[in-house]
Amino acid sequence: MFRRIIQSFLLAFQNIRANFFHTFLSVLGIVIGVGALVSILSLIDGMEEYAREEIATTTSLNSMSVNSDHYIRKDGITIRKDSVTFLTYDNYQEIKSSLTYPATCYIFQRLAKEVTVQGDSAKTAAYVTGVAGLKPDSVLAGRAFTADDFSSQAQSATLTEALAKAVMKNGKMNDLIGKEIRFSNRKLKVVGIVYLRQSQGPELFFPFTLLTKADLKGNAPQLVVEAKSVEDVTGLKKEINSYLAQHFGEAHDFKVNTNDFRLEQAEKGFFLFRVIMGLIVGISVVVGGIGVMNVLLISVTERTAEIGIRKAVGANRRDIVLLFLSESITVSAFGSFFGLIFGMLFTMAVIPIVKALTKIPFQAAYTGNTLLIIAVLAVIVGIIFGTYPALRASRLNPVDAIRHE
Repeated sequence: MFRRIIQSFLLAFQNIRANFFHTFLSVLGIVIGVGALVSILSLIDGMEEYAREEIATTTSLNSMSVNSDHYIRKDGITIRKDSVTFLTYDNYQEIKSSLTYPATCYIFQRLAKEVTVQGDSAKTAAYVTGVAGLKPDSVLAGRAFTADDFSSQAQSATLTEALAKAVMKNGKMNDLIGKEIRFSNRKLKVVGIVYLRQSQGPELFFPFTLLTKADLKGNAPQLVVEAKSVEDVTGLKKEINSYLAQHFGEAHDFKVNTNDFRLEQAEKGFFLFRVIMGLIVGISVVVGGIGVMNVLLISVTERTAEIGIRKAVGANRRDIVLLFLSESITVSAFGSFFGLIFGMLFTMAVIPIVKALTKIPFQAAYTGNTLLIIAVLAVIVGIIFGTYPALRASRLNPVDAIRHE
């Protein structure tokens, strides 16, 4: 059987070579369709790689957050809760000590407020953040928080450089150390100016232990856990969920989110875009398949006498069907091959133009999936559009076929 298939493909190749230009022009639709498909898929794959790199550089895939769930979802309706379950400083310490994987964690509550500095009545907009466990990347002046600030509930504060510059328009940042800073009904003493990568704007930090239950109830805090390795994220998530279930019940009112959901969302979006564009471009492939069918129908008419002779010397219907299906698949494979080359060349020419217009430094990506799709497409188109001509050829009466002129 395998030998018969090989012989059928060799005969198909000989017939195509004898009428190469006629065949190529007839399957031009496949060349254009496959070329467009290759271009679309490679550009989408490149966009997906660019999106993954951007997400990975702007967010830490090692981190996860624990947030209070403010809503109840019942019977397809989302209802805001009257009261919200929240984490306290004690919960934060217990979670931190219960983790068996290497990780760092911190808890914070952030609000937007207007702040004033001692000796200046001008109000400056800033984020005020009660925090525990978050260490600054560097201290620009003064000092960072110590353990005593949390245990003694010291009325201390550290400022980011952006806020320090905003409130000290005509002075030095060091002059802020020791001064009193106020927001709402709270008065704090500035003990340091710090730099944190997570904070890009004007922000004031104070010990989380200064927040009362009423403060936390009004604006539930967020716990962030950063694993040392991406591989530990799943295990850490299980441990945190286990703690929450143990202390707040199985149906606890918290959501544990990891940043990989952003990658999943991006992948789903690109997959949907890939399917839609593939279906649109597939119209050209269908047109090319019709061209293949046309070539084979003409071939059946031209080779009617040959088919009759083959059947007269012992070829059965299966042999004739296999011969023309082999030719159909071979023609489709040729069209797909040239379409692949055309698509790659077209993409190489388009990428510089796209980069110049969008100012986005992404490249087209040629993945194994794209090549696999093209290979499968060549076989499917060959089988679908070659079946009818093959069956028509196999049904010819050998005597009538030999007499055909």
